[in-house]
Amino acid sequence: MALSGFTLEISSPVAARILFNAGVVDGHNLGPKIMPQVIVSTEILEGDGGVGTIKQNNFTDAMPFKYIKERIDILDKEKLEYKITVIEGGQLGKKVESASNHFTVEPASDGGCVCKVSFEYKALPGIEFTDEEIQFAKNGMTGMFKAVEAYVLANPDAYA
Repeated sequence: MALSGFTLEISSPVAARILFNAGVVDGHNLGPKIMPQVIVSTEILEGDGGVGTIKQNNFTDAMPFKYIKERIDILDKEKLEYKITVIEGGQLGKKVESASNHFTVEPASDGGCVCKVSFEYKALPGIEFTDEEIQFAKNGMTGMFKAVEAYVLANPDAYA
């Protein structure tokens, strides 16, 4: 089966570098703090936080799975680009053969930014995702993005 997926573009009044630093570079610390209803914890299992690092995100019952283990494939702090591949947990082996997320954060002319998210997956044979499941994933990514944005707006010196 071919790769499937979706893309999102989310605008923010927050400067690109600040949003990237908060949501990506420090996301393992910030995520559980700003979304405790979804994220229990994020642990770095191997590596220093850069390319090749293995992280595990542990979730509450708000998610249909308990954890996702991911590998950082790209972390470019200059180009504000980040890509991870799911290596264990989530829907891996249950509904998908592979899954990855690719994020770029681009400055906008108004001083804010646009976050571009590309989610790709290869479903297991015979598996098709419903519109509701895809919308759940989109809403989750948008919700995380907006939670980071709200935190940075409420704490303007946190990542300046």
